[in-house]
Amino acid sequence: MLKKHSDKRLIEGIRKGDDKTVNYLYDTFFDTIKSYVLKNTGTEDDAYDIFQDAMMVILKKIQQNHLDESTDVRAYIFGISRNLWHEHLRKKKKKVDLDIEVSDEFDPSSLLDTPLEQIVQRSFLKLKPECREVLNMIIKGADYNEIAKAMNYKSDDYARRKKYLCKEALIKIVKFDPDYVDYSPDL
Repeated sequence: MLKKHSDKRLIEGIRKGDDKTVNYLYDTFFDTIKSYVLKNTGTEDDAYDIFQDAMMVILKKIQQNHLDESTDVRAYIFGISRNLWHEHLRKKKKKVDLDIEVSDEFDPSSLLDTPLEQIVQRSFLKLKPECREVLNMIIKGADYNEIAKAMNYKSDDYARRKKYLCKEALIKIVKFDPDYVDYSPDL
């Protein structure tokens, strides 16, 4: 059994497909991921699935040379696992939301106060899923570093650029909304 590996040796071992390295990663890091998933409404099976998926992501990143040997492997595994679990929960929530019965008399647009808010909401839903996720993270107060990690971007500068592009896309969709042309806010 390997007692302690440097991140460089771990990455080299993963790259070579060394079974001892993979077993070491499971033995060393799985309990942390399991604990996180269990604390966040998951099961042990969920934790195993998430850890497996995280290992596949790491393997792919290493094979594509997107991870250098100075990467903190433990933090990287945890970050990927956390993001995968949050994505799983979002999908599960959407499925539950779709199962809720809505009365025919309910008008979702009544939840929004102004016509402009309704236009922005409609436009937001037309954005690509990646842009919706980036802008949602910004709204929730995430910084660019958190966005870069969550979206697997190479840097926080790219996350900043992506936010700008998504915001511009949203503005463009809003301006082409037929109701926006008719909308003239009281000044």
